[in-house]
Parts: sequence; structure tokens; C-alpha cells
Amino acid sequence: MKKFLTSIIIVTAFIVTISCGGGKKSGGYELALITDVGTIDDRSFNQGAWEGLTQYAQEKGISHKYYQPTQKTTDAYVDAIDLAVAAGAKLVVTPGFLFEPAVYRAQDTHPNVAFVLLDGTPQDGTYTDFRIETNVYSVLYAEEQAGFLAGYSIVKEGYTNLGVMAGMAVPAVIRFGYGFVQGANYAAKEMALASGSVKINYTYIGNFNATPENQTLATSWYQSGVQVIFAPAGGAGNSVMSAAEQNNALAIGVDIDQSAESDTVITSAMKMLGESVYNAIDDFYNGKFPGGKSVVLDAKVNGIGLPMKTSRFKKFTQADYDAIYQRLVAGEIKVLTDKDAKDVNQLPLDTVKVNFIQ
Repeated sequence: MKKFLTSIIIVTAFIVTISCGGGKKSGGYELALITDVGTIDDRSFNQGAWEGLTQYAQEKGISHKYYQPTQKTTDAYVDAIDLAVAAGAKLVVTPGFLFEPAVYRAQDTHPNVAFVLLDGTPQDGTYTDFRIETNVYSVLYAEEQAGFLAGYSIVKEGYTNLGVMAGMAVPAVIRFGYGFVQGANYAAKEMALASGSVKINYTYIGNFNATPENQTLATSWYQSGVQVIFAPAGGAGNSVMSAAEQNNALAIGVDIDQSAESDTVITSAMKMLGESVYNAIDDFYNGKFPGGKSVVLDAKVNGIGLPMKTSRFKKFTQADYDAIYQRLVAGEIKVLTDKDAKDVNQLPLDTVKVNFIQ
């Protein structure tokens, strides 16, 4: 007993926990979310997942809580999961590929707890052993399709000098960027634009942070003529928006609808995070939890999209959107991913010219 209490004290010392939503019941907090160090109001991945969880919890009167690790390490994530389980969690949501090794371990440590792993599949941390147990539901998204829609729409809107300021060169981010470039190229071909008339600056900044350096880079692009920057870069997207505000330019958000963040956000390449989490929790409480499965949510299941009601398009219409979306649903358009090309310049682009900046 003393050993157990000591371990809880140690974990508590390293984890910041914040209660939100339903009050604590005798069974503790049934639903939990572990953030990837960021906060649940990051206007990105954490927030999108948290909104889905809280919506379900509030509708059904279920106690819930989120846990924010103080370190970006697998051990810290595991400690947070342990703390959530000790507090009564029956289902734990982990948003992001960084949780892959932590869930790989936790699925064995807590076999009676359900885990929803977004944007990843459980692996041992070396990418050599991938294993998913029956208490884990792995949800992936077709980022390349979301990026495609963003790139397609912005060229249809009339913009031809574009930028992709991506975060780290990890699979999900690469797919967003590749999709954007291919969407721009597809639109340019439809519009019979001359080869090279659509130009795209493309880079990986190596982080997901809102920093002066990232804002300075975005500013330099805008001042050199770039009209719109797509920022699949987490918090760094805020740096792009700030630069856009100061240069009368535009930005494209990512993961969730970021239109409320800045008037410069013309649209957002979204993953339906909240809906995914809500549905997974609903399946859990209805005895249909899809444990042991890894799924990719794409256009066919409305897993990705643009927020047309809040987008600030002037030319690109709902009818235009519906038409291109249905082509994705029907499989008429094949959007290449990181598995198809090692570099953005290896993509078959015949109209768009990409300036890859290392």
C-alpha cells in the first residue's frame, strides 16, 4: 500500500492535471484525454479531440478530465495514462503519433481500459514492432485528401503564389503538404493554366511552435509575393497567421476549423477529430468498441474536409466543393502520399512549380 501511494505521489509531481466538465463521481473520472504537452485550447489537435470527448461526456453526464504531461517523453505520457487509470478512467484518448510507444506499453499494463489513439498505431518506439491489442482503437486520417482539397480550392479561388510552411517532416505532415501541392496542380490543369504559373514555396521548419523565427520566415515569404501559406505545423500556424495579419495576406489552417483564430484564415484542411472521438466513445458505451483495429478515415466516411460554412471564399462555391469531394469519394482521384514519393519534387506535377527550401 505504501509503495502504491508513493508511486502516485511521484506521478503527481510530474504531471499537471486539470479537471473539466462533469463533476467527479464515486467511480472517478471515466473519460480521460492526455495532451501531447500542449493545451486543450491549442486550436489544433488537442482541442479537436477534447471537444469531441467533452461533447459526449456532457450529453451523457459522464465524468471526464484531461491530463497534461510536463515532458514530451514516452515515460511522461505513460505516467499520465497511469494517473488517469488510477483516477477511474475507463477510456483514454491519446491525440497524436507521439503516443504510439506509450499506448504500446499501456495496452498491456491496463488491459481492461480502452484506448483511442489518434494519428498513430502502437509501436515499440523503434518502429520495428507494431502491435495493437483488442483494447486499442487506432484512428488515422487521409491528410493527403484534406490537403488536396485545400490546394485545389485556393487555386480555384484565383491564387497562384502559394506557400507550404510545414512542421516536422513526419508522415501526417508530409501527407498534408503532398496533398496540397497535388490539389493545386489538379485545379491548375482544370483551369488550363500555363505550366509553372502556380508557384509554391515548400519547407519543413522542424518544429510545431509559435515562435518569432517562424513568424519572421512567414513574413519574408509574404513580402516576397506569396499570397497564401498553408501551415500544417501545429502551434506554428499562429505565427503564420500573425504574419498574414501584418502583411494583408492569407493563411490556411489545419486539423480543425481555425477561422476563429484570425480573419486571415481563408479555410482549413480538417480532420474530423471531434466526430471521430465522439463516435469511438459512443461505440464504447454501446458495446461496439472497435478494439484491435486501425482505420484510415477518408472522404468516403467524411473523415476529412473543408469547413465551407466558415471559409472566406469569394469564388470557390459549395457546388465546386461538393463536386471535387465526390470525385475523391468515388476514387476518381488518386492522391499520392509519403509512401509514393520520398520528396515533394518526385510528385508528378506538370503545372505547379515547387521551390523546395531545405
